[in-house]
Amino acid sequence: MVRRPKNKINLPNSDPDWPLETELVGLEFELATKVDVSLYPQYTIGLHAWFLDQVRSTNPELSAYLHDGESEKPFTISALDGELVSSGKQLKIFANQTYRWSVTALSGRVVQWLAQWVKNLPSEVSLRNAPLQILACNIVHAPTTYTQLLNAEDGGNLSLRFISPTSFRRKGHHLPLPVPMNVFHSYLRRWNDFSGIPIAQDTFLAWVDESVLITRHQIASVKILAGKKGAVTGFTGAVEFSLTRQALQQPEFYQLFYALGKLAPYCGTGHKTTFGLGQTRLGWSSQVVADVPEVESFLASRIEELTEIFTAQRKRTGGDRASEVASKWATILARREMGESLQVVAGDLQMPYETVKTYAKLARRALKVE
Repeated sequence: MVRRPKNKINLPNSDPDWPLETELVGLEFELATKVDVSLYPQYTIGLHAWFLDQVRSTNPELSAYLHDGESEKPFTISALDGELVSSGKQLKIFANQTYRWSVTALSGRVVQWLAQWVKNLPSEVSLRNAPLQILACNIVHAPTTYTQLLNAEDGGNLSLRFISPTSFRRKGHHLPLPVPMNVFHSYLRRWNDFSGIPIAQDTFLAWVDESVLITRHQIASVKILAGKKGAVTGFTGAVEFSLTRQALQQPEFYQLFYALGKLAPYCGTGHKTTFGLGQTRLGWSSQVVADVPEVESFLASRIEELTEIFTAQRKRTGGDRASEVASKWATILARREMGESLQVVAGDLQMPYETVKTYAKLARRALKVE
């Protein structure tokens, strides 16, 4: 455990409790606010930006790598876990409540940075109008390596809990179902990027298609905001996977199947895992996952509705990149309808203000035509 005493800014001057060769680790921060405060529904954008700013201010080279879109992201972050309720067009968090926030690292470079960072943590996580004090930082996913995951003994059924909405991209659309091919492809991409033990993707996924069964599941679908723009229909709940008898005919894939299951809590499942989606845990639970707050679900539904309208319009007029532009228009207009300023939206989307202003006008005009 790495813990900072309350009312002090820095952690004790001691090394984090993990070996130098560690390649994966998961941390959980305990956060609190002194007074009741409001959060905007897409606050995970702020958590994402704050974390990357921490990296940028201490390790610009690593920061440039994390912003590179050419590879899988070697980290995940969660949304806040605690009492969040809808309050008008915003979310409210409460004084004297503890909120938990998770960060995981999937590569040695990020683990090494975390090891230095936790020695001198800032006193708070700064969200827009909502500073959250850092009370403690605990190790929740044990330090390990990819080789250790691969060599760990296992067998029997593999159960996974999807504790935040989870979705996959398939043929340009969202797939909110735990299809084995999609689930294990998600893990394999991270494995091949960061483990140094690459596996032939097509061959392994063909084995998954033939060998991996869903023994039982208890899932529900939900609409959720998806990072900087757009909305996602995802699923939460628990799924139990098993293997056919023939699976053992390829022992290296049998071994990898369990290693990828153990990787899941570190890397998350599906897409947008750096914005809180796809948080995954080992083990079965029939406990119902907490509902998405009403205001967040409403905004997600509105963005999805507008995206469909604008996509259909642009396709009728022969526009290129219809879905991408429609998603931006929908996000900007829906957030403006919720009372957010275009300056704030431009900052979140990392777009010039004048461009966002123009998109808002075009979106309103297109909606009137509809």
